Amino acid sequence: MRFFQESLDFPSNSFQLLRDLIKENIGIYYDETKKDILADKLTPLALERGFNNFLDYYYFLKYDSEGKEEWDKISDVLSVQETYFFRELDQLKALVDILIPSLYNEGKKSIKIWSAGCATGEEPLSIAILLNEGSWFQKLDISIYGSDISISALEKAQKGIYRERSLRNLSVDLINKYFTKEENGFRINSEIHKKVIWKRANLIKEEEIKDLAKSDVIFCRNVFIYFDDSTIQKVLKIFEENMRNPGYLFVGVSESLIRFRHSFNLEIIGGAFVYVKK
Repeated sequence: MRFFQESLDFPSNSFQLLRDLIKENIGIYYDETKKDILADKLTPLALERGFNNFLDYYYFLKYDSEGKEEWDKISDVLSVQETYFFRELDQLKALVDILIPSLYNEGKKSIKIWSAGCATGEEPLSIAILLNEGSWFQKLDISIYGSDISISALEKAQKGIYRERSLRNLSVDLINKYFTKEENGFRINSEIHKKVIWKRANLIKEEEIKDLAKSDVIFCRNVFIYFDDSTIQKVLKIFEENMRNPGYLFVGVSESLIRFRHSFNLEIIGGAFVYVKK
């Protein structure tokens, strides 16, 4: 296999141009310390297009009519798809054990939940499992949406087959109840799988997420760590302007919105931090 010279030595001008173009199109941001990571991920794509340097690849992406088609591949190789069922369980329990009952007692008839950046689907399916365990689908009209920018990740989510590693936080009883062992992994129960509506969406494109953001609950966990501050602020504004009132925003436990402008109140609900729109 050939490697271009710039995959080992990524000139600053090429890196900055390509880095900023990626941020502009899909939001993911690479600082100077991650030049080599970006080069390793993009090298195969540029080689496939016949380029021997990153500057030519940049001009192809920015100005060539065929460059628009390349962004699907770039989104796939740059998206992080590592996740698992019942990740950061305290937040999921805060939703199912406290927020859903509270909304129900307030007279809510329908609830919309959006898992933004759902990767291969474990997060929205975890929500569906817990809601089913609490018999909430029988009491409320609940819509669950799972979106991601990666086509390959969504294809895996739509298949509903998972490796044993993805099930590591589940009890044996829940695995036996909601999954069927197959040659290629564990297939999730079809009744649970169809509770989630899958959509491809780019979080920095308002026209793609505005309707999704009209939700009672948004899970956008471990996504902002890949964005810079200006992109996070942009996405937060879309959430804030479109979420229902009250609305509940969950971000990753290592993520904080304290330095950003927004009107969400940070509250502790069931031991989990939640940003509340009121």
